Amino acid sequence: MAHIPQIKIPATYMRGGTSKGVFFRLQDLPAAAQQPGAARDALLLRVIGSPDPYGKQIDGMGGATSSTSKTVILSASKQPGHDVDYLFGQVAIDKAFVDWSGNCGNLSAAVGSFAVSAGLVDAGRVPHDGVAVVRIWQANIGKTIIAHVPISNGAVQETGDFELDGVTFPAAEVKLEFIDPAAEEEGAGGAMFPTGRLVDELDVPGIGVLKVTMINAGIPTIFVDAAAIGYTGTELQDAINLDPQALARFEAIRAHGALRMGLIGHVDEAAKRQHTPKVAFVAAPAAYIASSGKPVAAGDVDLLVRAMSMGKLHHAMMGTAAVAIGTAAAIPGTLVNLAAGGGPRQAVRFGHPSGTLRVGAEASEAGGAWRVTKAVMSRSARVLMEGWVRVPGDAF
Repeated sequence: MAHIPQIKIPATYMRGGTSKGVFFRLQDLPAAAQQPGAARDALLLRVIGSPDPYGKQIDGMGGATSSTSKTVILSASKQPGHDVDYLFGQVAIDKAFVDWSGNCGNLSAAVGSFAVSAGLVDAGRVPHDGVAVVRIWQANIGKTIIAHVPISNGAVQETGDFELDGVTFPAAEVKLEFIDPAAEEEGAGGAMFPTGRLVDELDVPGIGVLKVTMINAGIPTIFVDAAAIGYTGTELQDAINLDPQALARFEAIRAHGALRMGLIGHVDEAAKRQHTPKVAFVAAPAAYIASSGKPVAAGDVDLLVRAMSMGKLHHAMMGTAAVAIGTAAAIPGTLVNLAAGGGPRQAVRFGHPSGTLRVGAEASEAGGAWRVTKAVMSRSARVLMEGWVRVPGDAF
């Protein structure tokens, strides 16, 4: 019996922020996968090892969490004033689909580094020593990200002493600027607050009426007060992820919020759009022990935030959700801002399950409408492995 051999595809396995993913140059993908569609999705599913009914992704590169079931496709930019086009695919673990509806802020930290190393940035714009300013076009949401990539002796510097809670080892700091981060989501009219209000009442069957802040910035996000759903904001992963009823409640909030935000036409459609929107709950500062055992004092943070990603509580914080947090914190009257004590602010440090993170945002109001020109945070990135991934030749 004849068997289809495996094929080799050039790829790089990278950590970006608190996520990991498989990075490809568009030109290196098989011809059938160089265009969006079923062939590309099938290929990426096989690379990552999905769908896996065991939920482990043993037969692929995925790590069986939302933070490690990710793919990135990069190419020289077709957008004026940009260096690289960045397309992100969130691969479902136990289902056969790839969600292209949003960005990954954590992996954004690795995009600039990969682009420089892969020759996607004009060599004349890369100093021998210093910082390369890489202009990234985020193709999923049509936004600009500026990555400040450290360069040493003509190559990307990956080692350093920058520490990021949720990442075990220090590395070189990569500063990211998310320019005009209010997401232009279909159905939301490009509005930062799709309903026009900073706080809404959301009626969720089985839960009741909740006050929520729904914002399109970085990634569409629904914020709710922790106390309103029975939490303190100090919870770690197991407190949520080992409670099936809690997970169902968060999914109900997400589905009804997505409908209210205009992202879907019926609550049933939320199941096919797992990556967006996100749901997060916020609380005033309080002391807790992070997942690493590190104590976080109430005075270390401005507020507490816990966020759901792909149906589970995230082990740290998604980069795009951090943009949403920083943006909402900068606008007086949102639930995020109120949890942080209220009033105008240009930066916020929040506590998450793995520790703390600082994010800044520049907000202004004109004619009753809020606008954020950019959000800023620091992450780190590192190549873990490079070479080829192999998949059966008939996998796509």
